Amino acid sequence: MSTAFIGLDLAKSVFQVHGVDAQGKVVVTNRLRRDAVLAFFANLPVCVVGMEACAGSHFWAREIARLGHTVRLMAPQYVKPYVKRHKNDRADAEAICEAVQRPSMRFVAVKSEDQQSTAPDHPACRTSPKPLPEQPGGEFASADPPARTAHEAVQVAPPGPAVPVRSWPHSPA
Repeated sequence: MSTAFIGLDLAKSVFQVHGVDAQGKVVVTNRLRRDAVLAFFANLPVCVVGMEACAGSHFWAREIARLGHTVRLMAPQYVKPYVKRHKNDRADAEAICEAVQRPSMRFVAVKSEDQQSTAPDHPACRTSPKPLPEQPGGEFASADPPARTAHEAVQVAPPGPAVPVRSWPHSPA
């Protein structure tokens, strides 16, 4: 089997593979369990493997590249126009295989383990709120609003003298 391009659609437990040769003829369409992916690529001659870029694709790209294959990651929005029919894993793998062959395609660089491990340090990736500045009394401000009872949550205005309601200019006073 002389596969030139492979499209690999990643999922939770079952991955879909679509491969074509240099002439564009389909030579492989397989469903692979997660534990069979590396064994499958170890038995293939060196080829170009395309995947949609996501957090998990960087791991698989590093592992497949260690086997000698050229791995290219693409942003999902650039792959979507190549889906010919209903969106499913098989159609996605075929679209990825088609997109990876395009000379004008924009590819995403594969991140190393260090780059992936430091990614949550970016402000846009934080899951906890940003620490608030120190208060004048020396204590830090609380990020959580004070707890309220159901009665306090419903009460909109503090009790006090009633404010007269202003009428429209054209209505009688």
